[in-house]
Amino acid sequence: MSPKHVDYVVYDKNFKEPISIEEAYLSNDKDYTIFRYADYIIRFQAPYSLEKYTEVKEWNKGYLVVMAKYAHNTEPEEEYIDLVPVLETLYIDVDEFVDKIKKVSVKYE
Repeated sequence: MSPKHVDYVVYDKNFKEPISIEEAYLSNDKDYTIFRYADYIIRFQAPYSLEKYTEVKEWNKGYLVVMAKYAHNTEPEEEYIDLVPVLETLYIDVDEFVDKIKKVSVKYE
């Protein structure tokens, strides 16, 4: 007997909108970059002059290419974020974690 495929939807903590189980979200708050996926909220030091992330251009198994707006420049700049060392420091299985994520979007709450 083969296992049944079960589709399910995860809702945000206020049960307002469904959360994709294949999508992660990037934002920042003050001096921290915030990466949210499923039940994980990972915060790490952001560049001092970062105002906000404006776009995720590429997600590649833990490596992000993003556009970021900095205080010292009027236009967004291309920036690179490598989550692998952050995940390793937190003792998170990198391959298992990043393989589930198909898309990363900028999302501020």
